[in-house]
Order: sequence, then structure tokens, then C-alpha cells
Amino acid sequence: MSKRKIAVVSGTRADYGLLYWLLRELQDDPGIDLQMLVTGMHLSPEFGSTYRVIEEDGFPIAARVEMLLSSDTPVGITKSLGLATLGFADALARLQPDILVVLGDRYEILAAAQAAMVARIPIAHIHGGESTEGAIDEAIRHAVTKMAHMHFAAAEPYRQRIIQLGEHPGRVYNFGAPGLDNFNRLSLISRQELSESLGFDLSGPFFLVTYHPATLDHRGPRAATQSLLDALDRFPAVKILFTKSNSDTDGRIIGRMIDAYVAAHPERAIASTSLGQTRYLSALTHASVVIGNSSSGIIEAPVARTPTVNIGSRQRGRLRAESILDCDESPEAISQAIALAISPGFQAIVSRAQSPYGDGKASPGIKAVLATINLQDLLLKYFHDLPNGS
Repeated sequence: MSKRKIAVVSGTRADYGLLYWLLRELQDDPGIDLQMLVTGMHLSPEFGSTYRVIEEDGFPIAARVEMLLSSDTPVGITKSLGLATLGFADALARLQPDILVVLGDRYEILAAAQAAMVARIPIAHIHGGESTEGAIDEAIRHAVTKMAHMHFAAAEPYRQRIIQLGEHPGRVYNFGAPGLDNFNRLSLISRQELSESLGFDLSGPFFLVTYHPATLDHRGPRAATQSLLDALDRFPAVKILFTKSNSDTDGRIIGRMIDAYVAAHPERAIASTSLGQTRYLSALTHASVVIGNSSSGIIEAPVARTPTVNIGSRQRGRLRAESILDCDESPEAISQAIALAISPGFQAIVSRAQSPYGDGKASPGIKAVLATINLQDLLLKYFHDLPNGS
């Protein structure tokens, strides 16, 4: 009996970390032939050439889909999307997978889904049904939902939203967020080991800061990033660990501003293009507060019992634990939120916060569905209408 060929797409350090334990589950199943399709930031020296991490972890790369132009303008991003679609068309034609697995809402995921849809390859989508109102990812996520044939939501309200979008309930599953599996299965490192790994002393209080462009904000990221940096200046005794922005529109502006800040504060701040999953989650656990607008501050930080200061509109619409403080993009609002987040009273709230994203046991459930779902007629979809009044 031939193995079921399951292709998994990864384009960033972030989605690879979320997919890691699912990849392990798929690789360890003797009835599955895992095909890794690597693209986007993984293949770019500017973003750390993180495809090497995938190889070092023991996942052979079946296809490398080059796509990134040296531009973060809207035109450059659109052309990269087109290149990715062409590359995925060739890769899928050669590999002929039985199922293509994609996660999230980035533009390289849209390219992969488009190519698979035309090639008549069933698509499994993870993290659908969510809302991020401040980014173009919002539209991409829902577009991929309509292309996909099976869905793995991270929470029950998201499962219901996918059904509201017309997907059949029998193909919509809720096993929770697979990234939370790391907290049950990954061995994190101590604060001292983290400091030694980075060559930077984090033995005292430090902030973990990740800020990405809010791609639907017409003002651009420069003013908002400056507000963030001005707010950080109000905590001169606290060190700062920055992780760099994604390859989104205007992401390089943020990167240059962070680099300039670190150069001006070498004893206090450090920036990393890619920490890797173990170091990142260890930093998340040891940090006094997570600051920025990354989804990890919403999904992972509450499990790590670390407060989050979520800035601006990028994550607006996501389910939230009590440990998350939302603020606007002014130095005053950001600094006030940071002060509240590190206060003893709020720490008590953080200690009892509950994540709405599951129990950290998602990957085995997702793998079981991928391994056993009947492929016959899986491509055929009809719009599932809700009962009148729903």
C-alpha cells in the first residue's frame, strides 16, 4: 500500500515554530510521506536563511520556492506573490501530494493555496476563522478558507465562524492552536543559557519586543515605531530584546529603526533576525512583558504566564486572555500599558489567565485527520447555509 503524500508549506520562522510538532507527528507516521515546501523568508539571507534550521531539525526539504524580491513596497510584495504562485505550480506538479497543509494568513500561503486549488489538490488550512482587522492578512485568511477542503480552527468561536463562511461542519475541527504544543513538549532554556546564547546579559528584567507593519494602516509604520521606541526610553533600567519584523509591506522601515535604536543603546538593547523556537519561547517565558503587535503575544504569551502589551490595530479581533493589555500607538499609551503590565497587581491577573486556544495537544489530532480522511470526493464542496435566523 502506497504512503499518503502530505505536503506542508512553511514561509517564516513563526509558522515553522507553530507547525513543528505536527511535522514530527507526520514524519513519525509510517503511512505518511512528508513533503516540506519551503519558501519566503526561510530562503532569504536578509531574514537569516532559516531553511537551515528545518534541515538541522531533520526535515528534508522537498521543494524550495524562491519568491522574495528585494522590495517591501506594495508592488514588490505583489510581484513576490506572483513569483510564489508560479513556483508552487511547478513544485506541486512535480511532487503530486495527496494533501497540501497551510497555516495562517500570509501572502505566500495565498500563493500556495491558489496553485493547489487549480491543481486539484485538497487543502488543509490551520488557524482559519480568526480576525486581524489591521492587516491584509484578514482577507487572505478568509480567502484561503474558501479554497480549503478541511479546516483546523484554534478555538470554538473560530470553528463557528468558518462554518458561518459556508464550510461544512463535518470538515471543520477544533483541536486548539498547534503552537501551544511547544509548552508541553519542548525543553526551554534558562535565563542564563539564553543570555550566553545571545552574548547579551538578560539576567535582570527585560522586555521582549516584536513589531510588524499594520498593513491596513494608511499612516505607515514610521510614526508608530517611533512611538514605541520613545515609550521604551521611559524604562531605562530595563533591557530590551527585539525580534525583527516580517517581510511585509514597509517591514524594512521598522528594521532600520530598530537597528538604529540598538546601535544607540548597545548596553541595553539587542536585536535578532531569528531566535529560533527554543530561544524565542524561552525569552517569552523569562521576559517581564511582551510588547508589540505579534500574534505570539496573543496566543502564546498567556500560556507562558507573561503579560502582553498589544499595540494598535494589527491583532484587533482575536480572542484574548486577561493577561493582554491593548493600547493605541502613542508613547503615553504604550508606556502606561507597560507600567500596568509589570505592576504587582496585574501580575496576579496574569497568573490566573486562561488561554482560549486549547490545551497544547493539537498536533496529534490534526495528524490523525490528515492520515485517515477519505480523499475520495474531498475536492467537491458545497456552500453550507446556516438555518434561518442563525
